[in-house]
Amino acid sequence: MEATIGIDLGGTKIEGIVLLADGTVAERERIPTEQEGGYDHIVERIAALIEKLRGRAGGTRRVGIGTPGSLSARDGTLKNSNTLCLNGRPLRTDLERRLGHALCVENDANCFALAEARRGAARDGEVVFGVILGTGVGGGLVMNGRVWAGPQHIAGEWGHHSIDPNGPLCYCGQRGCVEKLLAGPALEASYRDAGGGEASAPAIATRARGGDKRATATLDAYLALFGRAMANLISVLDPSIVVLGGGLSNLDVLYDQGRDEVAARVFNDELRTPIRRNELGDSAGVIGAALLAEA
Repeated sequence: MEATIGIDLGGTKIEGIVLLADGTVAERERIPTEQEGGYDHIVERIAALIEKLRGRAGGTRRVGIGTPGSLSARDGTLKNSNTLCLNGRPLRTDLERRLGHALCVENDANCFALAEARRGAARDGEVVFGVILGTGVGGGLVMNGRVWAGPQHIAGEWGHHSIDPNGPLCYCGQRGCVEKLLAGPALEASYRDAGGGEASAPAIATRARGGDKRATATLDAYLALFGRAMANLISVLDPSIVVLGGGLSNLDVLYDQGRDEVAARVFNDELRTPIRRNELGDSAGVIGAALLAEA
C-alpha cells in the first residue's frame, strides 16, 4: 500500500504527515492556520501543505483530512466548526477542485477514535468510542476498524446530550450539555466559583490530592457528572472500549474515582467496559486522518 497523507485542521495550526504502510510517520509539517485571513486563505494553505507533502510521498493522492465540525449530509458543507469561517462552506469540494483529486474528510474526533482503534490504546476493541475532553467535549465511534459517522454525520456527539436540564445554556440551544459541564473551562470555572481562584484542571487535581477542600469538592462534583455522562453512553452503546483523549485525559483520577462513578450509574450490576488513556497523544488526530485514506 502506498503512503498516505493526513491533515489535522485546527483553529491555530494545520498539521500534516506522510504515513507509511508500516505505520511510520515519514514526514511531519506544521503551519499556522491564519484563520483571520478567511475561508479562501485557509483552503489555499491546506492545499499548499498537501502539495508539499505529496512531493515527499511519491505523488500519492491518498489524503485524509480531520476537521473541526463535520460535513452536512444534506449538502456537503461544513457544520458545527469552531473555526467559524468554515461553517456553511463546501470545504471538501473546494479542496478537491483545487487539488484535482478526491479527498477523505472526517470530524477530528472521529480521526482520534480511528487512530486509537487501529494503532493505539484500543487496538483490541471491536466497537471503540473515543472521547475528547479538553477545551470542548467530543467523541467518535469506530466499528470493526472503520469510522461510523451515521446518516446525519453526528455519531459520537455525546458532548451535546443534556445531563442537567437546569444547567448552563449551550450554544446548541440545550441546557446542561456534557460539553458545558465537563470541558476543561467548566471545571476551572466551578473551582473559581467555589472561591478557589484561578487554577488549571491539573492544578485543581493536584490541590485535591493535597487536601484542598474546595478542590476536592469541585473535583468530586465533576467526577459525578463524568460518571453520569459516561454511564449514559455505555448503557446505550455498550462499546468494547472507551479511550479518553484531550488535555483532561491526563487526570489520573478519571481512571479510578471517575470509573467508580461510571460503575455506580451504568445499567448493569458491574462495569466491564475498559476506560483507557490514549497512547498516541496529540498525534492521534493527524494519524487518524491519514488512516482515513487507507480505508
